Amino acid sequence: MPYSLIPEISTDVENLPRRERKNLQQRGEILQAALKLFSEKGYHNVSMHDVAKGAEFGIGTLYKYFGNKEELYKALIYGGSEKFHQAILRALEEEQNPVRAIKKHIAVRRKLFLDDLPLVRLYFGVTRGAGFSVRAGFDRELRKKHDAFIENLASVFERGIKEDLFRPLDPYCMALALDGIINTFLFRIIEDPDRFREEDNLSIAMDIFLDGVLKK
Repeated sequence: MPYSLIPEISTDVENLPRRERKNLQQRGEILQAALKLFSEKGYHNVSMHDVAKGAEFGIGTLYKYFGNKEELYKALIYGGSEKFHQAILRALEEEQNPVRAIKKHIAVRRKLFLDDLPLVRLYFGVTRGAGFSVRAGFDRELRKKHDAFIENLASVFERGIKEDLFRPLDPYCMALALDGIINTFLFRIIEDPDRFREEDNLSIAMDIFLDGVLKK
């Protein structure tokens, strides 16, 4: 089953020439195979030849799209990050009521996280580990996406304050606090999946947070 955060061919490219559609399809299959192998064996234990074999392509086809394993890894994380942020931004924008927007945002983040645990584990196992040579610059790019997301989340709190739904607190601090609470619960799923995989755990955290920011 394809992981939902891996870039896939969409209906937007139906009118592309056949060769370009084929290239997109091959690239997607390589990414799928790479994530599966990285998840099962560990990033450092997988070679480009392993990925080519897993995707059922010749090694030349693999190097046509990715110059080395780090490029392949970065394509996975960048593609996943882009889809993740687009999905959670849509969740904030589609719901006009600020309180419902926050609740929908939390639910969407949980679903994305659980649907793509292999990609999440890969990122934190490799990018945050010692020895990934482009780690510093790579993390800066991801932080830019995260900063933009926090600003959007803060704008929802700001709107809620104006509508007299939230207490008159700093919207940016509210966004950071919510982000931290969600991440704490979600990442505990990686450490203790049997205990923290239940949705009620995050619902409790959401209730605690909203109780603190909602205007009485």
